[in-house]
Amino acid sequence: MANPIKARFREFEHRMRKKYGRRIGTPAERRQAMLHFHLLDHGFLRTVWWNMEEIAPGIWRSNQPSPRRVAHYAKMGIRTIINLRGEKRHSPYLFEREACDRHGITLLDIELSARKLVSREDLLRLLDLMRRAERPMLMHCKSGSDRAGFAAVLYLAVVEGRPLAEARRHLHWKYLHLSSTDTGILDHVLDVYEADSAATGQTLEDWIATRYDHEALTRSWKRTRK
Repeated sequence: MANPIKARFREFEHRMRKKYGRRIGTPAERRQAMLHFHLLDHGFLRTVWWNMEEIAPGIWRSNQPSPRRVAHYAKMGIRTIINLRGEKRHSPYLFEREACDRHGITLLDIELSARKLVSREDLLRLLDLMRRAERPMLMHCKSGSDRAGFAAVLYLAVVEGRPLAEARRHLHWKYLHLSSTDTGILDHVLDVYEADSAATGQTLEDWIATRYDHEALTRSWKRTRK
């Protein structure tokens, strides 16, 4: 009984997400979009809970910022934000883009997923964005738990050259990342890399460029879930 109710609720929520929060051009549209941001995108939870941490000097991770938080980031000296949710025309993105333009922060967009692996090209593009972004820099997803954690691991292990065991601490339950759920597919990627690198000695970046296969990794992840 619970599953059909849950499915209907998700369908209703999906319709509301598509219908509202798509424009902020008029006062009425801005009010609707702000309601969309706080209710359907759960922005009310992020009012005091930022899930924010400096992972390296001048490099931060967090959850989705509000316009007020973008203004705070500007006062902190943040010069670049990497948005891991992609360029989607809904309230979080529209408000963030507007706030970044207002405060002179460069917004770079790339879409990752917490439960589905992206392509090799997307991961290499993310590494390129990390390297060329003006510092100080912040990376965020919606909750700051999974995509932001995975990006933090990649940044520390590849760009900073930190040991992977140290970098992997950013995929942890203290950020609300739970490897026992579907988001554990991100941990699986790193597990497979560690097993491969023990034999090949490849760096993580080289492995991504030559051996990472999101479809094969998804299949192997699903086998572990049976």
